[in-house]
Amino acid sequence: MIKIAFFDTHSYDRESFEKYNSNEISITFFELKLGPQTVDLAKGYDVICAFVNDNLSKEVINKLYENGVKLIALRCAGYNNVDLTACFGKIHVVHVPAYSPNAVAEHAMALLLTSIRRIHKAYNRTRDYNFSLEGLTGFNLNGKTVGVIGTGRIGRIFIDICKGFGMNVLAYDKFPNPDFGLNYVSIETLFKESDIISLHCPLTDETKHLINSDSIKLMKKGVVILNTSRGALVDAEALLEGIKERKIGAACLDVYEEESDVFFADKSGHILNDEVLARLISMPNVIVTSHQAFLTSEALDSIAKVTIENIKSFYDQSELISNELCYNCGNKENCRKQRKAKCF
Repeated sequence: MIKIAFFDTHSYDRESFEKYNSNEISITFFELKLGPQTVDLAKGYDVICAFVNDNLSKEVINKLYENGVKLIALRCAGYNNVDLTACFGKIHVVHVPAYSPNAVAEHAMALLLTSIRRIHKAYNRTRDYNFSLEGLTGFNLNGKTVGVIGTGRIGRIFIDICKGFGMNVLAYDKFPNPDFGLNYVSIETLFKESDIISLHCPLTDETKHLINSDSIKLMKKGVVILNTSRGALVDAEALLEGIKERKIGAACLDVYEEESDVFFADKSGHILNDEVLARLISMPNVIVTSHQAFLTSEALDSIAKVTIENIKSFYDQSELISNELCYNCGNKENCRKQRKAKCF
């Protein structure tokens, strides 16, 4: 039997994964996040199932390895919280590369429409029987220029949605694909010419704080920033300053750089210690959702299905593990996975 320790569990996780408990697979759900203080809960388990805010640092990896864990199964696409170099030769890592790109792209557009048409403000007003239209003037998306950073599956679906609104699209990607038929431009041109900028790229050393004080200076006055990818793509303090200086017209954030201690929990009865986040939320032109862009029933079913398939692939003795991650991926000469074999 494959024994799985499932960390950072929420009710919606249980609903999608419990049906996979069987004579072959045993899943134990822990509500705690995985980290140095909780890693010993994994002792005696074969597989760790982790999410975006679990701590999979070198210290945690080494302890998991000592405790006999053979596989880390991420139930998400991103893996910037995993020290893949520390995993090499010890623990294999798999992820879910594309569980529902439509869910994330649609949430990005929902945030944008809510912001520019002041829907959140109108909703709060009418609940108090205030039917005034003062201060609710928005603007059309038709004819506006949207800059999309990252043209993977989510980025391209978001682009298609934008085209449906009659928007002009500028695209930037480190690896542009001419087959997509997009108007690729330099990142500087995108910053300068876009009315709306939406982030759909992974977090790497190169993309960390892609939105910063310098890039904000290049942008149009009144630009709208959307981030449904990874929090650290945006320097939150620089964003806050841009809003205060009236350079940034609005910000819609589903992710936040320091979200791990805040998101996915009810903090309504507590004082929020993160002053930057508290100030952002207090701004009338900022909308924050707590990393919920993925949260649709279709996406949850897909995440569970692919995660379990990844785990079974590891144990079926095949030469290649489905959706395996490796610190050396992309180096075709040295990466075994690129040669259709397990990472090690």
